[in-house]
Amino acid sequence: MLLEGIETLLILAQEGTMSRAGAKLYISQSAVSKRIAKLEATLGKKLISPSGRLIKLTPDAQALIESVGPSFSELRGLIFEQQTIEDHSIITIDCSETLVAGYLGKAFGDYRQQDKNFTITTHHTPVIIDNVRSGQATIGCCAGYLAPHNGLHYQHLLDERFRIVASTILHSPPEYLLVNDLKNPSNLYQAAILQKAGITPLMEMDSYTAAAQLALGGVAPALVPESIISALKIDPINCYHFDFLDQLTRPVHIIYRLKNTTSPRVKKLIETIAGAVATTT
Repeated sequence: MLLEGIETLLILAQEGTMSRAGAKLYISQSAVSKRIAKLEATLGKKLISPSGRLIKLTPDAQALIESVGPSFSELRGLIFEQQTIEDHSIITIDCSETLVAGYLGKAFGDYRQQDKNFTITTHHTPVIIDNVRSGQATIGCCAGYLAPHNGLHYQHLLDERFRIVASTILHSPPEYLLVNDLKNPSNLYQAAILQKAGITPLMEMDSYTAAAQLALGGVAPALVPESIISALKIDPINCYHFDFLDQLTRPVHIIYRLKNTTSPRVKKLIETIAGAVATTT
């Protein structure tokens, strides 16, 4: 019951409301409330308080999450490793949105003709790592530099190049750029390189597709991976290369728990993803 309560608190912290947490856990809103109440009674601490439609975590709840969250995630992953992946088991593949758009759409479509028992989710790299570590995803496809991920195996696929997309002619690197979220640990390295090149991030997007479209609309030039340029069929006349971009390649990896590759289905999916990226570049 204690583990159940901690899992519920962790999900509630992510989702922000009882109803969304219940949907994620496949239980009712009242069941979420009862689990949290039992956890509070067990610990003798108040963990949540209402904040409009959202739930606010108390300092005790924040401290508990910081203390047990990583260990709980790893425990879930270890339990997940013990499960046998059958022919009918659903395999979850958690991907960077740009990798799905730029490399994997057709490959997943073709693969689905032979095996429909998989599902795809899209998140940013830090979330993908957490999901694979905790067993919520079997395979992760990550773009950008990886934070330490104990217990996970990774396969480097390529170092993807960037271009600057602009609606007007550029004869030199722009003073300002639209970029993707530089607070994301996997993108953090870009900030120092841009600063060294004398470029200021003008806006930080949550999507390279949005940045590219804003650039084509005339808002400002944008830093865009080549896979997105290809997926959006952006005219080469709008794409520019400057020397500093050679330092801005972003690594692309597949991550997974090594023990899960004993499943022929998981191994085949990993090979399919790696092959799709290799043939697209």
